[in-house]
Amino acid sequence: QVQLVESGGDLVQPGGSLRLSCTASGFTLDYYTIGWFRQAPGKEREGVSCISGGGGSIYYADSVKGRFTLSRDNAKNTVYLQMNSLKPEDTAVYYCATVLEFPPKCPVRATGVWGQGTPVTVSS
Repeated sequence: QVQLVESGGDLVQPGGSLRLSCTASGFTLDYYTIGWFRQAPGKEREGVSCISGGGGSIYYADSVKGRFTLSRDNAKNTVYLQMNSLKPEDTAVYYCATVLEFPPKCPVRATGVWGQGTPVTVSS
């Protein structure tokens, strides 16, 4: 069964850090661009960060640039999103997905396999 599984979401205080993981099963991530997307309550899903199959191209949304770092470990079939200096506005359900058109940005409409999401809440 082809699937992506996210983990690492949690409740964290403003200024804190989390690392999200996206692990694939049933297929090899090596040749796929993987994106992280998020959806806050009452808002549309948006692209946060994308990384190409070889890791040579990475995109960050302006809202997370300088705070989030995307990396991949193809040997572990996993992509990581390190989130630092978290803000309340980062609160959302975070999803990973295979991306069909990249670069330059992370288009929500051009995606394939999605994970089930992991919730991140930034609150004091």
